[in-house]
Amino acid sequence: MTQASAASPNALTYPFDGVPAGGEVRAVAPGVGWIRMPLPFALDHINLWLLDDGEALTVVDTGFGLDPVRAHWETILARDTRPLSRIVVTHCHPDHLGLASWLAERDGAPITMTQGEFLAGHAIWNQMPGSGVADMLAQFRANGLDDARLEALQERGNGYRRGVPALPSSYHRLFDGSVLRIGDNDWRVIVGYGHAPEHASLYCETLGVLISGDMLLPRISTNVSVYAATPNDDPLGWFLDSLQRIKDLPDDTLVLPSHGHPFRGIRARIAQLEAHHRERCDALLGEIGTPRSAGELLSTLFPRELDTHQVMFAMGEAIAHLNYLVARDEARKVAGQDGIIRFARRSA
Repeated sequence: MTQASAASPNALTYPFDGVPAGGEVRAVAPGVGWIRMPLPFALDHINLWLLDDGEALTVVDTGFGLDPVRAHWETILARDTRPLSRIVVTHCHPDHLGLASWLAERDGAPITMTQGEFLAGHAIWNQMPGSGVADMLAQFRANGLDDARLEALQERGNGYRRGVPALPSSYHRLFDGSVLRIGDNDWRVIVGYGHAPEHASLYCETLGVLISGDMLLPRISTNVSVYAATPNDDPLGWFLDSLQRIKDLPDDTLVLPSHGHPFRGIRARIAQLEAHHRERCDALLGEIGTPRSAGELLSTLFPRELDTHQVMFAMGEAIAHLNYLVARDEARKVAGQDGIIRFARRSA
């Protein structure tokens, strides 16, 4: 999620001007409200969604565990005093899961999410102090990241608990194809892979609305990373395959993304993303006539200056693109005597 798509967004249409102010809920479809909350990163916001559930409200995603986010929620829920009927979490990343437990305790509402995201959130949150960071650093070191950046990542530590102060101990499980009846409308769960273990998007055919979460964003490419526990994974391949299921939805569907503005133009955006990732893979192939590591190739994919938070995502994404090439027999891994993993074109 650190790299803007290279393709032009001109094929997309954006039906709403501006963004909601803090504590504001802006209507984007019948019974669907748009909330924007702050994030403490270069990507400085997340979109959340408030759905009319008759005599109650359903929340989709909850925001990062910050006091200003709690304050905005208090403003919103004081204005509309209906109780929360459920809290739907698209995936376990802190900007989505962060305040789910707080909202659940506040209103007594159940948390609804997929099993993969519930378990992943607990696994990250409950890591022994330093263990997750140590595993990540070992992975990045083996993939050629320089010492200065490794040291900065070590000092940064594990920020997950900063964004997720508490976790739910129970949840209602979502499956691919699950249908949630919210108010007068049915919302179907579409599970996607690559960005998170079992990401849940929600589609309402009646309204022609897709709450896409992080699976489809209008102006930046969703982060897809390889993690230390599964170093040979192909998350980019899974992500691109998952997009094909979204591509089958009507092209005039209103897409409500977690970052950026609501938009229309599903097929155009997916075509842009497919071209974007192919361009990045081709750029890497042009650099690995001789074996090179992911760390050495960061500037090929990310030619701008990266902060420490962005380096973490950039390394995971660089490895993901290289693994994608290996999985399709376009490149091979080369284990060096120095312990560094490098990649080379198959023809090289």
